[in-house]
Amino acid sequence: MTGTGGADADEGADGLMEPPAAAEKNGTVKLKVLEEDEEQTKFTGLNKEELLRVAGSPGWVRTRWALLLVFWIGWLGMLVGAVLIILRAPVCRELPPTDWWNEGPLLQIKNLQAFSETRDLKGLEQKVSTLSGLKLKGLVIGPIHAAPADDPMNLEFEEISPEFGNLEQFKRLLQTAHRKGVFVVLDLTPNYRGSSGPWFSSASVTNVAERLKVRQDGQNPVFDVFSIIRVLIGVTEASSAETVSDVLSSTGVDLLLSGVLSASDQTERAHSVQVLYSNHSQTKLAWSLEAPRDLSRDLFKVNQLLLMTLPGTPVFIGGDGIGLKEEKEVQVLVFAHAVCSLRLQGERGERSFFQSISELRGKERSLLFGDFSLLFNSSSSLAYLRFWDQSTRFLAAFNWAAEEVELQLSGAGLPHHAAVVRSTNTSALPEESSVNLRKLRLGPGQAALVRFPHDG
Repeated sequence: MTGTGGADADEGADGLMEPPAAAEKNGTVKLKVLEEDEEQTKFTGLNKEELLRVAGSPGWVRTRWALLLVFWIGWLGMLVGAVLIILRAPVCRELPPTDWWNEGPLLQIKNLQAFSETRDLKGLEQKVSTLSGLKLKGLVIGPIHAAPADDPMNLEFEEISPEFGNLEQFKRLLQTAHRKGVFVVLDLTPNYRGSSGPWFSSASVTNVAERLKVRQDGQNPVFDVFSIIRVLIGVTEASSAETVSDVLSSTGVDLLLSGVLSASDQTERAHSVQVLYSNHSQTKLAWSLEAPRDLSRDLFKVNQLLLMTLPGTPVFIGGDGIGLKEEKEVQVLVFAHAVCSLRLQGERGERSFFQSISELRGKERSLLFGDFSLLFNSSSSLAYLRFWDQSTRFLAAFNWAAEEVELQLSGAGLPHHAAVVRSTNTSALPEESSVNLRKLRLGPGQAALVRFPHDG
């Protein structure tokens, strides 16, 4: 009885300790066992035979042919479009042949002793970096050769006059200048010290001319230091455009300096420019303007802009034309006047303006070798257009009068508005501002250079 009772108790205990299976939820994972037929219907891709059979079906064949046809039609369309664009595009003008003296402004240094601090060739060599920074292409120096006054027998073109330096200084100047991309031209006026004329007497002209000929046999120790293209620059005192044109045609010089721009009347200036431009290639035209030292700074900039935008090579005379004053004179003024600092600021402004238009001229084809078209001229005002093929157009306008002027500029291809590129008075005409060409206002002694795109 006791054993039976114990068994029953154990069974009761076991019944209390094991709850029903249906009541257990925590930790239960239900797994779905796939049936055998479901595993057999799972897609695993097509084999080679099936792919070939599907690809050869009529639907896929038509799709492939349609896509191939679209591709070739598009390709042929692009080819035809490219050919039409090429055929309909305007033909670009061939660039004119130019030499180094056409690529940038030249600086003529007549008085070497006044230009350099040491008053000789060494002082000029020290300024080459500054001159190169102003984007000058060449220096016309002298005369500096040995030439006793009115004495053709002792004339020596290959010797440097002692007050200007020596031959070694000149060679170092050449080396420094050429490293900076600046060319050097010598003024070989024979009798520059004498009173009997630049060629001594008429009887000596033939003899002196023979001695002036540059030898081409490579034996010249000075001028054959560098193998470069030489330029022959002529000078005439004539101010008549017709006379200068005749001299340029008869002499065969590469450039001819003259006084055609010395006229104060802008109508006469415009006439001179048109005569020379219409009769000669602009690669042979040179423009220079020797301004008085008391000229205002605004008019200095006006003259700089004029020379830089005319068709041809601009030639500036002395340091005054580009904002480089005599060093000694500036030092005296520092101690003499407190206002000298303002003058130095003005000179830096002139140099900055000169550099900016020189850089612009070197980059823009319209200014470098573009065509010239006169738009307006009066006794005190001038406006003209420079353009080349499809390049940006540039319009230069000047007012030398003592009062404001309004220019009403119009013509074929001339828009109503243009953007200011350079202005001698940025307060009145800020750079990049828009101006109305039909009512272009210029203050007294003011000039502006504006641009507008080619209209196609």
